Amino acid sequence: MAYLQTDVTKVTTRVLQNMKLHGEKIAMLTAYDFSMAALLESTKIDVVLVGDSAANVMEGHKTTLPITLDEMIVYATSVVRAINRALVVVDMPFGTYQGNSKQALASAIRIMKETGADAIKLEGGEEVLESVQRILSAGIPVMGHLGLTPQSINKFGTYAVRATEQEEADRLKRDALILQEAGCFAIVLEKIPAALAAEVTAELKIPTIGIGAGQATDGQVLVLQDMLGITRQFMPRYLRTYGTFGEDIANAIRHYISDVKSGDFPNEKEQY
Repeated sequence: MAYLQTDVTKVTTRVLQNMKLHGEKIAMLTAYDFSMAALLESTKIDVVLVGDSAANVMEGHKTTLPITLDEMIVYATSVVRAINRALVVVDMPFGTYQGNSKQALASAIRIMKETGADAIKLEGGEEVLESVQRILSAGIPVMGHLGLTPQSINKFGTYAVRATEQEEADRLKRDALILQEAGCFAIVLEKIPAALAAEVTAELKIPTIGIGAGQATDGQVLVLQDMLGITRQFMPRYLRTYGTFGEDIANAIRHYISDVKSGDFPNEKEQY
């Protein structure tokens, strides 16, 4: 299969828009450190998300709520050092933009200045519109996020599929249009019915990136460690794993331990 954007030296928001127009799917994965980001860069991935899912994957929290702006900046800075081609998007963590648009702008500026990222992402629709508008007014690209918004887990009380009822589905569609009108360059649709995601994607001029939202979205995103089978305890329906690297790593470590214990490592060729 030929990819329209294969020869692009740098993925930008304009490139993503062209991909939607030409029907080329957008591939997006998370990264939180230099080593994994370097591997992603070598594959010509389109978008790298420094997600607040680092709270779960890197720090072991049960939700994304505890991660701080300072921590997100550290993760993002490490990722950006490895990326040349992909568009790097950084999540704004909980508490840095809700209800205070001036704080939202200050937080977004810190992310952009201190990390060198290309864009930020935040969750919510009309309720965060003022923050979105203020950030965009400073020339900072914004990716939206609707559907299941993990930062609102205490409000929802569950990670179940969102917008299954007509009222919530209608609100999601309105929010998507509001974010597009405000100037967002793309929207993540998380864990919503496939038919609704298809409807929103068809109506919007900007790209949609799905996670648990069916195949009709303009692109897909997964957490890298989930996709690689490293976080083995997390297996939602929408997740497709592309390896058993978690077990492979564990086996490699067991082999190393055995070699150390037996005195086989290091051998004569592995010493000075």
